[in-house]
Amino acid sequence: MEHEVVDRNEWIEARKALLAKEKEFTRMRDQLSQQIRALPWERIGKRYVFQTPDGEKSLGDLFGKVDQLAVYHFMLGPGWKEGCPSCSLCADSFNGIQVHLRARGVAFVAISRAPLDEIEAYKKRMGWSFDWVSSNGSDFNFDFGVSFDKAEVEAGKALYNYAPADWVGEEMHGASFFYKEGDTVYHTYSTYGRGLDMFLGTYNWLDRAPKGRDEGDLDYTMSWVRRHDEYDFAE
Repeated sequence: MEHEVVDRNEWIEARKALLAKEKEFTRMRDQLSQQIRALPWERIGKRYVFQTPDGEKSLGDLFGKVDQLAVYHFMLGPGWKEGCPSCSLCADSFNGIQVHLRARGVAFVAISRAPLDEIEAYKKRMGWSFDWVSSNGSDFNFDFGVSFDKAEVEAGKALYNYAPADWVGEEMHGASFFYKEGDTVYHTYSTYGRGLDMFLGTYNWLDRAPKGRDEGDLDYTMSWVRRHDEYDFAE
């Protein structure tokens, strides 16, 4: 791996120049986050029912005692033996954050279309503690753009990330956010595809490592990712 090598003083000057750009990026990110929060809201008129370890719950019930809800759309379809590796990578980043989000009035839950018993089995295997419920039997995943009919996929007519995508599968990933006022629930934001990069702690660390994500020679992005109990590291 060839790279320019300089003395300490030159390195500090180069680092300070880059730091100025990083600070500008941070300011721009703060501005974008404000614009995200300023989006108009969509009133949820349909009743969605989810299967949870505590019985059936509505979307409003998932808030608990707070007025904000963050949802991760986890790719685990009915009959799947295990969850998507990329979603599992993301889950390793958000497992354990519920208590911190709750301190700021935000509930967190993962939602998949697989039946609850299949979700619980995979959750146990992975050792995760976050709340994870099933939308099986409801339109929730379809309405929020992460599940698609087989015919729709085969025809290349599935709308993912707000545009036609002929490369998607029947299950995709995403994140959605909601606000509750009284008995009314509002959809405030959703993001898909690389919009989820910000939630991937592993990638944020890799982006600052000398070789970065190092995916240029791979057949497809993230083909290196394994579930955390599947890596086989040579000693």
